[in-house]
Amino acid sequence: MIAGGTLGLALGLTCSFSALAEVDPLPSWNATPTKQAIVEFVGRVTTAGGPDFVAPTERIATFDNDGTLWVEQPMYVQLAFALDRVRAMAPLHPDWAYMEPFQSVLEGDVEASAKMDEHDIVQLIMMTHAGMTNDEFSKIVTDWLTTARDLRFKRPYTELVYQPMLELLSYLRANGFKTFIVSGGGVEFMRPWTEKVYGVDPEQVIGSSIKTEFRMRDGIPTLFRVPYLNFIDDKAGKPAGINEAIGRRPIAAFGNSDGDLDMLQWTTISDGARFGAIVHHTDAEREYAYDRQSHFGRLDVALDAAVTNRWTVIDMKKDWKVIFPFDLR
Repeated sequence: MIAGGTLGLALGLTCSFSALAEVDPLPSWNATPTKQAIVEFVGRVTTAGGPDFVAPTERIATFDNDGTLWVEQPMYVQLAFALDRVRAMAPLHPDWAYMEPFQSVLEGDVEASAKMDEHDIVQLIMMTHAGMTNDEFSKIVTDWLTTARDLRFKRPYTELVYQPMLELLSYLRANGFKTFIVSGGGVEFMRPWTEKVYGVDPEQVIGSSIKTEFRMRDGIPTLFRVPYLNFIDDKAGKPAGINEAIGRRPIAAFGNSDGDLDMLQWTTISDGARFGAIVHHTDAEREYAYDRQSHFGRLDVALDAAVTNRWTVIDMKKDWKVIFPFDLR
């Protein structure tokens, strides 16, 4: 015979375990086939003895940043940072007032700035992100993110991250995955804040970079940033960057644009359990709606490839209950 106190304790523990088992790891996702596909994939690769079991050392998931983890409209956040840097540095470069793309920035031509091509953006990055140490650049980025505000939402950019993707990152890590950011954005632009915002350590951030040189300054060893491209982590550069930095092929990849196509192909077109997903921006009311014709984050070829390769397309409007963390308040 079980004593009343012991029985009560047993029932309480049973209820607690049941409640824990019923906790939704992805509460900001609607109960759609997209959410089901994610949960089923994680279940398959983490079930010991199952046909699709993947050892924890091989559970690598890669995420693009712009448009996948945070906003990229009306322009990339790093481009907005570069434009502010142009304005701040202009007194030291009077010739910029007569040179494009700097002239349009200084004249406040927002439309022209938003339509800059890759060459213009690279030129801006080279001139505004070099000529300092990595530590100095990190402080500039951190200070800017503290004060800068998005024009539409009037909030810090680090608040314009996608709540459902934050939950997905945590869910994967809770199931033994290592999560990496693989972005066309600058690696040193992202590293100062990704750990705090995403829970992704700096060494698990892969991105584009400019060259650095080891220099002694006043007896102190530094890494000095010089205005030359080192690596572009976009399109075909993403699989190359993943291989160089991680040394393992991911089993899951998440992107949102044609720039992520090669990473998705590299991840999913292989043996074993694989998962590829594309965030499709379909919600103009809560965020933005864009794909094939967008200047930033164009999703065209990869959207068609999603059908061929059976990648999951995350419909922002249909699949997400909320977009941003502040929507929960």
